[in-house]
Amino acid sequence: MKQDRAFLVVAIGAVGLLSLALLAPFVQYIMTAVLLGYILYPLQVRLAPRVGPRVSAGLLILLSIFVIVLPFAVLLTVVVRQALNVVRGIREGSLDVTAVQNVVESLSGVELADLLQGRTEEQAASVLRNALEVFGGLTNVLIGFTILLFLLYYLLKDGDRFVEWLRTVTPFPSALQDELYAEADAVMWAVLVANVAVATIQGLLTGVGLAVVGFSNVAFWVVMTTFLSLLPLIGASIVWFPASVYLFVTGQALPAAFLFLYGTFVISLSDNYLRPLLSSRGANLNPGVLVLGIFGGLAAFGFVGLFFGPIVLGLFRALLDVFAREYH
Repeated sequence: MKQDRAFLVVAIGAVGLLSLALLAPFVQYIMTAVLLGYILYPLQVRLAPRVGPRVSAGLLILLSIFVIVLPFAVLLTVVVRQALNVVRGIREGSLDVTAVQNVVESLSGVELADLLQGRTEEQAASVLRNALEVFGGLTNVLIGFTILLFLLYYLLKDGDRFVEWLRTVTPFPSALQDELYAEADAVMWAVLVANVAVATIQGLLTGVGLAVVGFSNVAFWVVMTTFLSLLPLIGASIVWFPASVYLFVTGQALPAAFLFLYGTFVISLSDNYLRPLLSSRGANLNPGVLVLGIFGGLAAFGFVGLFFGPIVLGLFRALLDVFAREYH
């Protein structure tokens, strides 16, 4: 009997490793499907009794394509174009950075012109090479996107069955599993809903402020602010504060004062008010855990790791808490 069990464990381990090797090239698409499934599943629960689980899952996938994928693709195109406009403006002199350069050099003693000379063209060439590599892997992208859609469909259609199957193969008592699933839900809510919602709102508010004071390429700065607002201890101030300093040193005192006050009393206070409000249902993740999860997730899984990294560390913390309570 022990030999049978040992053989079964070895077989499960071997087949499991082979399965991981098969799935590894598409891990980002699998994670994205899981995250989208978590976001869309409440809608699936409400819609399925009316039209059936298959139809509702298909409708939600179409909705996600039109509401998430297509707008994101359009926004990405605009952001890339505007980022190139910013670089071109600096090189051609239409974007005046000499005043800022003089202030930085007087305070630090570092000659920025010598430091940055030749870097712009080198970085532009690097970006072009990376872009060609991305488009060169178009086949893998199409395969991964197909996997994402199929997996998302079955997660929505049979998500409850999948959870029940996990409960049957997990060797924990039912009450302990309930606690772990509740913690997983809280962590995913805190990361996906609270942090992303607050970051998006701060990005939009920053874009409004920059547009009012006359900045161009606002879409680029909105996306940059949204991304940076996901990082604890950094936030939107890393965009609007330097922008107000730029306006001041270039002789635009009134717009600089407006942007500084707007950033202090509107953008920053929105973070202080909205984050506790939206995070009330979610897990109280330590900022250090968020930082490690975000940067570790980016390094390990790419863009989707921005969201999945904190979730992994949050679940690991929950498992450690359960282990310490149950077995100590």
